[in-house]
Formats: sequence, structure tokens, C-alpha cells
Amino acid sequence: MAVGKNKRLSKGKKGTKKKVVDPFTRKDWFDVKAPSYYNVSDVCKTLVNRTQGTRTAEDGLRGRIFEVCLADLQKDEEHGFRKIKLKVEDVRGKDCLTQFYGMDMTSDKLKSLIKKWQSLIEAHIDVKTTDGYTLRVFVIAFTKKQMKQQKKTCYATSSQVRRIRKRMFEVVTKEVTTCDLKQLVAKFNASSIGESIVKATRFTFPLQSVYVRKVKVVRTPKFDVNKLLELYRGHGGKVPGDGGRGIGRNWEEPEVLEEV
Repeated sequence: MAVGKNKRLSKGKKGTKKKVVDPFTRKDWFDVKAPSYYNVSDVCKTLVNRTQGTRTAEDGLRGRIFEVCLADLQKDEEHGFRKIKLKVEDVRGKDCLTQFYGMDMTSDKLKSLIKKWQSLIEAHIDVKTTDGYTLRVFVIAFTKKQMKQQKKTCYATSSQVRRIRKRMFEVVTKEVTTCDLKQLVAKFNASSIGESIVKATRFTFPLQSVYVRKVKVVRTPKFDVNKLLELYRGHGGKVPGDGGRGIGRNWEEPEVLEEV
């Protein structure tokens, strides 16, 4: 038989299976950190493939979005209906540094607010913070009966709804455009914007259950790692990924040594 004519000689035994490799052996665990304007710094852990060639593990982590309950971040069950989105902006060591990326309300809380014999008023507007973040803020409100009202319903007229919505725009614009993102997140956590809307519209029509229903980050400024690290200096003065060393506000990067 001529050499090279039998094609099966070089292929080995027919029907042999490939060796199954557990995909988790090629992955590493990373810690997801929350900024200092939340009471809890450790959010969760996440998996990513190890660095192979030109594909690094850091590139696979940047841009990941995590949805966390605000009650877990604040250690307060009153915020159980809030869902917070955190986006990974940078990776230092085994820590993923995140930034606020949005807020939402759970469906069960939203459905519990909707009832008969009242008007539902919604509004949304795009506003910009002092540090360059453009947010789309959605507000929801419900009418309520006036004092000593005997009538069963408390519907608002179309002209009253327009005036209330106009007041909502004014309050949201004033609250957002006068602060940076860190201060704004504190307002979202305290639900102070909803209280301001109730006060601003009390002479038009009494409102109840006024909430910032949803927040979207539409546009972000150019990434600055120093500004990101400033958000993490509240957790005991330590920045994640620095090996446990405390870094104060006056910390400066050490000079490069000419000789070792």
C-alpha cells in the first residue's frame, strides 16, 4: 500500500471524545465595590476569564452593570422598593470600582400605589448636574382628597395636571442642576425631591405618594480616575485595590526610583 493513501492512519481511533475542561478553571473572582455615599462598600463578587494574550480581565470587567437593592446598600429595609444600577468604571487589583448608573422602582411597589378614584400624573425631563452627568429623571405622583372632602373621587382636571407637571419640571431642574452626582444620589436616597414637589404643588392640587420613579444616565463626562477615587475615600479613608493602605486627601503618587 502506498504511503499517504489511507487517510484514517493519522487521525487516531474513530469516536474518541475531547477532554472536557471545566470553564471555571479559567476564571478569577473579583470584588465589586460601591462608592462611599452608600453605607455598604462590598456589593458582591463577579467572575471573569483570566488574562490571555491581548484580552485582559480588566477589559472584560469594565462596563459591567450590577443591579442592587438599595436596602442592602443602606442597611435599611425602608428602601426595599428601590433598585440601584452600578457600572464598573475601573479595576484596581481584585476590586471593581463602580459608579451610579441608574435607579428604578420595583413593580410590586409601583402596582401597590395605583388605585381607583384618583389621578396619576407622570413627568420626565433631561437635566445636567454640575459635574457633567446628563440624567433622565422620571417622576410619578397621585392626587389625594382635600381636607373634609365628602366626594368619593379626587380627579384633577387637565389644566391642573399641566400646572402640576410644570411644577415638577421646575423642582427637578432646580434640585439636579445645583449639585453634583454624589449630592444628587443622597437626595434620591432621602426622597427629598418628592417632598419638594408636594410642597410646590399644594396650592394647585394636594398630592400623595410622589416618587422619583426612575433615573437613567443618558450621558457621562470624560472618565477621570482621580474623581472616581474621591468617591471611595469615605470608607475608612481607604481606596480599594491599594493593598489596605489608607490614602488621605493629600496623598501623592511616589516618585519613580532611578535605581533599585
